[in-house]
Amino acid sequence: MTTITAVRGFKDILPSESWIWRLVEDKARDLARRFDYQELRVPILERTELFARGLGEATDIVEKEMYTLEDRGGDKITLRPEATAGLVRAVIERNLVESGRPLRLFCLGPMFRYERPQKGRQRQFHQLDVEVFGDPSPYIDAEVIVLLRDFLFELGLNDVVMRLNSLGCPKCRPTFREKLTAHLGARKSELCPDCLRRLDRNPLRVLDCKAEACQAVTADGPILTDFLCPECQEHMTGVTTTLKDLGLDYVLDPRLVRGLDYYARTTFEAHSSLLGAQSAVAGGGRYDGLCQSLGGPDIPGVGFAAGLERLILALSQTQTATAPKPDYYLAVLTQEALGPAFGLAYKLRSKGLAVAADWAAGSLKSRLKRADRLGAAKVVMLGPDELAANEVTVRDLGSKEQFKISLTNIEWF
Repeated sequence: MTTITAVRGFKDILPSESWIWRLVEDKARDLARRFDYQELRVPILERTELFARGLGEATDIVEKEMYTLEDRGGDKITLRPEATAGLVRAVIERNLVESGRPLRLFCLGPMFRYERPQKGRQRQFHQLDVEVFGDPSPYIDAEVIVLLRDFLFELGLNDVVMRLNSLGCPKCRPTFREKLTAHLGARKSELCPDCLRRLDRNPLRVLDCKAEACQAVTADGPILTDFLCPECQEHMTGVTTTLKDLGLDYVLDPRLVRGLDYYARTTFEAHSSLLGAQSAVAGGGRYDGLCQSLGGPDIPGVGFAAGLERLILALSQTQTATAPKPDYYLAVLTQEALGPAFGLAYKLRSKGLAVAADWAAGSLKSRLKRADRLGAAKVVMLGPDELAANEVTVRDLGSKEQFKISLTNIEWF
């Protein structure tokens, strides 16, 4: 009988890895609390129409990457490829936006896209998604960018570069689109097949292409920020001025676009040199028309998504994050000591201490080796001599200091 293996692109997160996932998720939740963001957990499955309308039918995600199926009732449903559309759907359906107060939300969880698996990119991947609804102010854009920067810095990614651009709005972007389409049309023969297809449906996506030939074509093309209307220019100035006042460094990148249709005005990406050429760890921007395009009221929005696999890949190269270690390792040296040791472990764990133990008697040498492998701070030894004296022997594995205390002296620990 053949062994059943995991589906390609769907990766187990092993116990040796899960600690760093908890570290990242705990940091995200802590920072969300400090910035007054609340968690909203949306379903993994949504109606396919939500993503087709929300992301744009000409996007790579909708055209080539979604996991879509037909349920027994004949409805087309899709494993979520990103979280923003689902959050917007929930905000509209549940009428969550209160008049006069921005709604600050975050979401953590798995997403699904059918693309070629590679290091740091899987078909099931995980994202932190942060969104604000109901406020068109550039200060909200700046707040979201600051939250992202603080999140990355507090994780230990101090090399992050924040790239920033404005995509304009429906008022000023058509003029740029016309100029860009003319520029690209004159050099069609140099574009890749994907960009030839994008040219008619969404030429801005050509700016996002990673093919060297397409990048060369767009390098001397029109620049979007040269076509901003006064309102978009004022908004962009408000964002950059606020970031400067905080001393937050950023790089203006007039070629920066996002891969989804719903973005407008502010767009940004965070890049880490630890990831090589594919250096983006997070990105987002403003999407003021998305709620309305999904059948809701005209609610402005802004947010970002950070890929946890990419973050963890970068963190694994910094050596600043370390796995949690047990406070104590309980070395049980005789069969008779198992019962007292089990009771001691229960009492220590009830005090909030991390205690590792093996419920089988073993030699002192083997137990000390195991405690060292686990990285325990101290070993608590319980053998025949300790049982006779109703005490335990404690050894500090750092200082090598060793002493005895009463088995009932729980307050010492």
